[in-house]
Amino acid sequence: MTDHQIEVFADITCPFTHVGLRRLVAARDARAPDRQLLVRSWPLELVNAEPLRGLALAPKIAALQATVAADLFRGFDPSHFPETSLPALALVAAAYQHDAAAGERLSLAIRTALFEDGADIADREVLNAMAARCGLPGLTGDDQQVIDDWHRGEALGVVGSPHFFVAGDDFFCPALDITHDDGGLSIAFDADGFDKFLAAALG
Repeated sequence: MTDHQIEVFADITCPFTHVGLRRLVAARDARAPDRQLLVRSWPLELVNAEPLRGLALAPKIAALQATVAADLFRGFDPSHFPETSLPALALVAAAYQHDAAAGERLSLAIRTALFEDGADIADREVLNAMAARCGLPGLTGDDQQVIDDWHRGEALGVVGSPHFFVAGDDFFCPALDITHDDGGLSIAFDADGFDKFLAAALG
């Protein structure tokens, strides 16, 4: 990783990552378009020994929409959520081996397809079509790189999705202030935390 790269370990089915990457990319494009985004695999279904389920994510996404992301998750359907993110992670890992721009493009496109268009990103035909639209026809997923990313994240001390590494520092989910209380889940935009993260990531 170079000084012009922002590295993040994340799962494609993580809604907090979807919000964080949207905010980061908007700021990056406006302030420092030369910065590359390296989205590494943090496969939650391997970390937690089970995949994320749509019904379990529904209250988190509802909380996000109510407070910080009213315009996102238009295609989310908890009853039709992909059973696995591993094929998508493997395809993104392969795209990054092609080049960083292609990897970022596909990583963001798959998240948009999942959360905004309601696509089944566990379907390899759907994934192949997205790769082709991103200029990578015939791309084959790299399953081993997903495992390698996961273990590298463990060595770096990744605690969840998304966990960013920039300029010798690290930030876990810097855009959001997430708390759990008797009333359930509470989410707010962490303006101070996100500003500190952007200062480190974008200069």
